[in-house]
Amino acid sequence: MTFIEIKNLTKVYHVGKQEIKALQNVDLSIEEREIVAIFGPSGSGKTTLLLALCALIKPTQGEIIIDGTNITKLKDNEAALWRRRNTGFVFQKINLLSFLNVLDNVLLPLYPADVNKDDVTERALNLIKAVGLEERINHKPAQLSVGEQQRVALARALIGNPKIVFADEPTAHLDTETGKSVIMLMKKLKDEYKTTFIVATHDPEMGNLADRIIKIRDGRILNKE
Repeated sequence: MTFIEIKNLTKVYHVGKQEIKALQNVDLSIEEREIVAIFGPSGSGKTTLLLALCALIKPTQGEIIIDGTNITKLKDNEAALWRRRNTGFVFQKINLLSFLNVLDNVLLPLYPADVNKDDVTERALNLIKAVGLEERINHKPAQLSVGEQQRVALARALIGNPKIVFADEPTAHLDTETGKSVIMLMKKLKDEYKTTFIVATHDPEMGNLADRIIKIRDGRILNKE
């Protein structure tokens, strides 16, 4: 069964009198537990597609059905709840809080949710171990390399046990070898935590290691490999 079904997705922005078609009639299917790399130049529509898939923007037309839920029909408060229960995020700029240690940065997305502290702390510790940072648990971001910070970000993205992790240029600020290690870690975590990763990227190494490649230009899907 298809996990994500995108049908006739179009997003038009209006800037003054100018009409910008960020997405144009996108049709796409994504299976569960894939790493999907979305490739495209700046302005191609890949970030807009990511934002639509995580219900942060509403399309001008079309629909997105994820695991049986039509997220384009959700009201704003329903979309926020859906994101909290189903998604995790990895950002290009990493966005760790400088005054929190590794453990507290990983736990951050769960607050102020009503969760059992012991349970979520155990999950956080397991995730930190999974990303190879158990010896760094009390370190602040400034005490970590950029690659280690991105590993913390991956653990943070998975703390809520999401079905999907969205990543926007997660290796952009990493050297080649560190970037490759982060991608390999994604593959490991995908299998271990049964998560789908959807990644907007320019990184050719991501294309080499992803399960699928989707190329986008001018808001249109060029091919699906």
